[in-house]
Amino acid sequence: MNETPDTLLAPADPPAFTVDGGNGTSPFLFVADHAGRRIPQRLGQLGLADAELERHIAWDIGAGAVACLIGKALNAVVIRQTYSRLVIDCNRRPGSATSIVKLSELTPVPGNLGLSDDDSRARLEEIFKPYHNRIAQELDRRRAAVRPAILISVHSFTPVFKSVPRPWHVGVLHNRDPRCARILLELLNCEEGLIVGDNEPYSLSDESDYTIPIHGEQRGLPHVELEIRQDLITQEAGQQKWAALLVRVLPQVYERLKS
Repeated sequence: MNETPDTLLAPADPPAFTVDGGNGTSPFLFVADHAGRRIPQRLGQLGLADAELERHIAWDIGAGAVACLIGKALNAVVIRQTYSRLVIDCNRRPGSATSIVKLSELTPVPGNLGLSDDDSRARLEEIFKPYHNRIAQELDRRRAAVRPAILISVHSFTPVFKSVPRPWHVGVLHNRDPRCARILLELLNCEEGLIVGDNEPYSLSDESDYTIPIHGEQRGLPHVELEIRQDLITQEAGQQKWAALLVRVLPQVYERLKS
């Protein structure tokens, strides 16, 4: 009789997160909740075809790459999630209907049906918590050293959602504390030809998000959630272009926050 594995992640599976620029001195901390699209070996492909795991339902295409490029240029720490949001969404409150989805957009996820409490708990303990614990550890370290911290969460969104085109090139998301977002919105709106969404195509809330409410708002840190349109950062050239723009603009945000 086969025994049930004690853990979800097998020895050959990578860690739940990747840290780049761990010794970075920048006040910015970049995180990418949906950077990866790995599936733990023991879950197979969650019953999905390869093509489905390449789509936006599985990850934020280009977001992790852009975050790393910005981090390298600014000497900042970047923390990226390794596993697909289809396994567990690291930007959703655990236990919510969107934490482990059975239907993503219009696509059923067979491997998420009929999960036991132990199955769900394993995803929480081995993927969700290590990622968020590492973010908390980095922010705790800065607080102990009396170092400034600005949290930037990097995401991407599809140019069309359920047949509805989205005109924005980038969205700036905020909720209770708009101080960082307001400055960034002003600066981005000065860029020629750029269509900037103010809480578009999404708005930020406790129900729709986890990272910013927990690590940004609850700590009282300046923060913003960035949404870049996916087709603009699918290829390396676009990733470089958007990283260069944000590398130029974000230090201005920091200087204005200090004044």
